[in-house]
Amino acid sequence: MEGVDADPGDQLSRINKVQTLPARKPTSTNQEGDSIWKSTSTQQVSQLTTPKVPLTQLYTGYPLSELHRYESWHSRVDQYDARRIFQLEEEDNARGNKNGGTGQDAKTVVSFSRNDPECAYNWSKKKKNIVRTVYIIAVLNSTFGSALPSGAISFIGEYFHVTSELQLVLPISMFLVGYVLGPLVFSPLSEQYGRKKIMVGSFTCFTAFTLGCALAPNWPALLVFRFLAGINASTPISVVGGLFADLYSDPTERGKTMAYFMLATTVGPPVAPIVSGFVSVVSWRWAFWIGFIFACVTFVPLVFMPETYGPIILKYRAQRLRKETGNPNIFAPIELEGTGTKQLLLVTLSRPIRMFFFEALTLFTCLYLALAYAIFYLFFEAYPLIFQGIYGMSAGVSGLAFLPILLGACFSTAIFLYYNSILTKAKKARKPWAEIEEYRRLPLACIAGPLWTVGLFWLGWTSRASIHWIVPMLAGIPLGCAFLLLFMALINYLTDAYSIFAASANAAASTCRSIFGALLPLATKAMYRKLGIPWASSLLALVTLLMSVIPFIFIKYGDRIRANSQFCQYLEQQRKEIEEGEEAERSSNSNLQTGDMEKRSVRSNEDEVDVGRGQIKEVKQED
Repeated sequence: MEGVDADPGDQLSRINKVQTLPARKPTSTNQEGDSIWKSTSTQQVSQLTTPKVPLTQLYTGYPLSELHRYESWHSRVDQYDARRIFQLEEEDNARGNKNGGTGQDAKTVVSFSRNDPECAYNWSKKKKNIVRTVYIIAVLNSTFGSALPSGAISFIGEYFHVTSELQLVLPISMFLVGYVLGPLVFSPLSEQYGRKKIMVGSFTCFTAFTLGCALAPNWPALLVFRFLAGINASTPISVVGGLFADLYSDPTERGKTMAYFMLATTVGPPVAPIVSGFVSVVSWRWAFWIGFIFACVTFVPLVFMPETYGPIILKYRAQRLRKETGNPNIFAPIELEGTGTKQLLLVTLSRPIRMFFFEALTLFTCLYLALAYAIFYLFFEAYPLIFQGIYGMSAGVSGLAFLPILLGACFSTAIFLYYNSILTKAKKARKPWAEIEEYRRLPLACIAGPLWTVGLFWLGWTSRASIHWIVPMLAGIPLGCAFLLLFMALINYLTDAYSIFAASANAAASTCRSIFGALLPLATKAMYRKLGIPWASSLLALVTLLMSVIPFIFIKYGDRIRANSQFCQYLEQQRKEIEEGEEAERSSNSNLQTGDMEKRSVRSNEDEVDVGRGQIKEVKQED
């Protein structure tokens, strides 16, 4: 029996990887009707050679110290993880960690059964929609807060007597520096302790530090609060992608949800300067008070959201069963893993970093998204130079220049949903192209690249006093459309390719783009003043044109790149093993049904013979 889940992207990723376990008949059932399977043998796991059985059952009877010798679903995806897990857990067991015991007690390991109502995949559509909506609003809080000072920065600088252009960029840049650090911690931890605890804890801190910004007594305090708020605001951006992978196993449905998620990431930054630009006339602090009120309103439903991460749901089930039955030897798979500090640092927290440096898909996706993200945040410095400097608009009115970006984002969402419907029909019709990973998402990125370049040239060469302000402002439509199409295509591609490791892949992407987003705007005003608005925009356009070849390369060589990825290889191996196991299970059930029908047929024939004999006896008696 392989310790794999019942679905390629299922959250049962943390079940311990065991080579083979002997099939046994169920000896009892628990209150939910699940069979509890007992083994009568305590021999070495590595010596077992009996046939495999489905994971949708419960197994016990093997020394926990032996189970710890095998790589977990979660960590076996590359050889480094496997070696470290083996060594670290052996050390923990040698010290007698809390799960190790004597190594001889029977352990009951709980798992999801097919169509289990507690598994997030099987929740009702209404419940999924509620969860999705609340977490998307949490994302909107994060992105809205990132650009909140942009419309108020002149008022903030005047209040604190800050005149340096470099320093005036810092309230946004410090927030994005927090975006760099947060995903490296919170995303892996969400794969260890569950989505809800990490989301609620970090959102609480984000709300508190936003309040701190509103009450900041001086310039350094404001920057520190912005940095801390950014660290905690990064959680929705980096974790929600993995959370949606918890909810939806179907890539098309998950893609549709990710489109709404990415729309929220795009809507927040352009709306923030409009709000702050107008309210800062009263007081710059009102910009942060509005952010704080928005966060408080979001926090209430967020607290009541259920956990979506499968291994943690199983942990809660095991805890409940231990309490109800009084049996201390019932465990969830995640409870059997080593959770020491060494494993946390060397395996869990290092995964996003290793995915960035050693996974080609992650590396080049991160670099492309980082450039697009940095240019997007560069607009918060460039737009005031154009619309306040050239056209003489006020801070509030110039903030309205971001509205075409929102319009373009809405267009891109419509394009994505239309393409997603085509993909759904193609999958139902079993079209070959719909089964190719790269064709599901990347064609949209191929459109976005050239469109992004066109928008930058448009903005640069039409921003002059002799041309009406509406012309450069309308350049925001292709820019907003290209930005969101690019993110929806590439983030969905990462999520589909890495499945249960989507949170770590997205953490790598989030960290990389936040570094670029924090640093590039620092040079914006100097670059635009030295090169001029047309040539500065043209330089950015040429760089984006160079990077736009990446999706085309992925389409041509993506299958080979994934074949060389140890993460993707392992996921593909598990998918094949799951399909083989399910096919064997269906075949077994079919044979059982055929046998039952044959038995019923034999009984029916015997009954007919008995009836015939009875009729003959009656005729003889009459004679």
